[in-house]
Amino acid sequence: MRRLFWILTLGLGLVSVAAQAQSESTAKLWARWKAHDSQSTATIDNGAYDAFLKKYVVVHQDGPNGVRYSDVSSADRHKLEHYIQTLEKVDIDHYNRHVQRAYWLNLYNAETIDLVLQHYPIKSVRDIGSLLHHGPWQKKVLKVEGQKLTLNDISRRILRPIWTDGLTLYGLSCGAISCASLRQTAYTGSNVYSALYENAEDYVNSPEGVRFDHDGGLKISKIYKWYKDDFGGDKRGVINHIRRYAAPQLSVHLEADRHIAGYDFDWALNSEANVSAKAAHDH
Repeated sequence: MRRLFWILTLGLGLVSVAAQAQSESTAKLWARWKAHDSQSTATIDNGAYDAFLKKYVVVHQDGPNGVRYSDVSSADRHKLEHYIQTLEKVDIDHYNRHVQRAYWLNLYNAETIDLVLQHYPIKSVRDIGSLLHHGPWQKKVLKVEGQKLTLNDISRRILRPIWTDGLTLYGLSCGAISCASLRQTAYTGSNVYSALYENAEDYVNSPEGVRFDHDGGLKISKIYKWYKDDFGGDKRGVINHIRRYAAPQLSVHLEADRHIAGYDFDWALNSEANVSAKAAHDH
């Protein structure tokens, strides 16, 4: 009987993981969040978050940035939580689209950091959650304008369906090494597009985004498989998207070889210790 219980539990878990992957990949607009004021020049103060990022994010030139989770002081964690609470009180409908995009990216990333800190030490962000829901993405952890939100709501029901330029996923740092890196500075209405474009270039030209294995086969991040609709819709569209941000040598290589040999994704926590260990191993 106990064996049957575990078989059923495992089966439900596998179904849930598959359903979660499909759910996270589908972008469906939540019309409630379409409201904005195109004439607004108002900005949002991200000073506290900016200071946190500068203090705890370690920039790596040839790979993902690392976060010094283990060094975060209780005072700085309290400031981060206060920043998130401040964002939750913002009447975001009254801002222009650029400020809104920066707002949602900052809220998603700051909340992800806080969730990791709540459960630290962990090996992977997927350790946050339950047997049926790996990771924190489906739990209602935020409340904006009276509406409870999950991280999935922000990524697939607000950001991705409103801003369809293929750059959003380069700004969402999910807490894994192979997700987009956290920047050392907060997004703002004035820098959000240029920052996301720079993120795209960094990701595409890093081993986490695109690499060739020992046999010369093209391996790319699973984000291009999970979210292919954001990146061109099919394999040809994905390659064309990647070439848009690829350095000249990589772009030429991709033009010559458009066959995708496989997909990779490293779910290890994007801690500075893990990032540095992986960089040392790869070199």
